[in-house]
Amino acid sequence: MGHGRSLFIYPDTPSSFHSLLQDLPLRSQSRGDQHSCRLPRVHEHTQGLQSNTHSCSPAGLRSDMSLHSFGLEPLSCHAWNKDRTQIALSPNNNVVNIYEKKANEWVKTEELTEHSGRITGIDWAPESNRIVTCASDRNAYVWTRKDGVWKPTLVLLRINRAATCVKWSPQENKFALGSGARLISVCYFDKENDWWLSKHIKKPICSTVLSLSWHPNNILLAAGSADLHCRVFSAYIKDIEDKPGPTAWGAKMPFGEVLLEHKDCGGWVHSVSFSPAGDQLAWVAHNSSISVADATQGKQVTQLNTRHLPLVSVLFASASEIVAAGHDCCPHQFTFKSPGSLEFVKKLDMTKQTSKGSMSAMQHFRNLDKKATEEDEKDLNTLHQNSITQLCVVSGDKSKVDKYSSVGLDGAMVIWTFKH
Repeated sequence: MGHGRSLFIYPDTPSSFHSLLQDLPLRSQSRGDQHSCRLPRVHEHTQGLQSNTHSCSPAGLRSDMSLHSFGLEPLSCHAWNKDRTQIALSPNNNVVNIYEKKANEWVKTEELTEHSGRITGIDWAPESNRIVTCASDRNAYVWTRKDGVWKPTLVLLRINRAATCVKWSPQENKFALGSGARLISVCYFDKENDWWLSKHIKKPICSTVLSLSWHPNNILLAAGSADLHCRVFSAYIKDIEDKPGPTAWGAKMPFGEVLLEHKDCGGWVHSVSFSPAGDQLAWVAHNSSISVADATQGKQVTQLNTRHLPLVSVLFASASEIVAAGHDCCPHQFTFKSPGSLEFVKKLDMTKQTSKGSMSAMQHFRNLDKKATEEDEKDLNTLHQNSITQLCVVSGDKSKVDKYSSVGLDGAMVIWTFKH
């Protein structure tokens, strides 16, 4: 009957019922389709312009979680302003929407529409209040708010493939951008010519750069890529900053110097994150593994192969606690204390208590005949009803995260309280 599914028909079933079953549309059992069938209950609050987004309160929602729906479209990336009263996010298209928190609602205040391709990265600098965006159109823009309006400045990236990720440096005097051109663009502002320039880190990258993370010293840059490698580079630009001192990762740091290259990540490296002090680096790969390299112990790498679906975003919640999330639709907590001691702790999500009785085969077909639908027993017992795409710190910092946010393909954002 197509769709990779089949129905068993009892021999004594009337032929007219056979033909009825043939005409029934089979619903996809993918997580995305399930969610699209449930969301209209929340979407009723956002009829019309869809600029106002309300918080949702599912039964059993704990007080340390808050769920916010931004419509039906997947959320590919997001970023917060300094005081966390505004959020910039992209609904998987070429537009960045900026929402402001008013009472219990997120109200859309502005749209950034300069890109012509799907937005792949957003980062909001807290001190300078500048937003950097990148997209599949091979462009990046730095947005500055002047006279109450966000004005874009085009960055000279010099790439011939889609941009994939972007991150401001801790001092906000430069940013790094990954792309499908097998290189990293480190961009900085040239005051003499009044534009954003870029320098390229090319070797030894052999495939698309998927993730980036800055070291606290504003010099070192970690990158995960689709060539199954995780690397740490020097992104020192002598034109705009002083010569850096030695670190646990190395002492010589000319631009593009490779200080770590781990070749056995086991899959695409979806996300990387430096620890609060910068002495450890965590990353997650498409083979459902999470790894940590410790520069204080000879850059020794500890890898944990989990039993979960692949994780796609990771961040440090403290010096020894790590949060990661991905295709399991809920955050997972890990601990790392020393090489060889990377451990899974727990899932950081509520569990919906549901009771479902058994159903006979004939009752199953009666439901098909009466309702023209099948009983949906595939509800996920997580707040997110589809894969999580990104995690961000909401309050606190990497040394002690108090709250963090997650966005997913279900069009929802969840704010979580981390209990240390």
